[in-house]
Amino acid sequence: MDWFIAFFLPFKLLVLGTGMYFAIKWHYDQGENGERGAVLRTGGKMAAVFVLLLVCVGLFTFVLSRMVGLDLSFP
Repeated sequence: MDWFIAFFLPFKLLVLGTGMYFAIKWHYDQGENGERGAVLRTGGKMAAVFVLLLVCVGLFTFVLSRMVGLDLSFP
C-alpha cells in the first residue's frame, strides 16, 4: 500500500498540471482573439457561482451538524 501514494501523487500532479496548463493556454488564446471582455465576464460569473456554492455547502454542513448534535461553539 505504500507504493500507491508514491505513484499516485506524482501522477495526479502531472495530470492536473497538464490540464491546468492547457486550460490557461486556451483561455489566453481566446482572449487574444478580441473576446477579452467575454472571457472576463464568464470568469466573473464562474467565480460568483463558485463562491455562492461554497457558502451554500458551508451553511448546509453547519445546519446538518447542528441537527446531528455536534457542538460547534468556539471555546
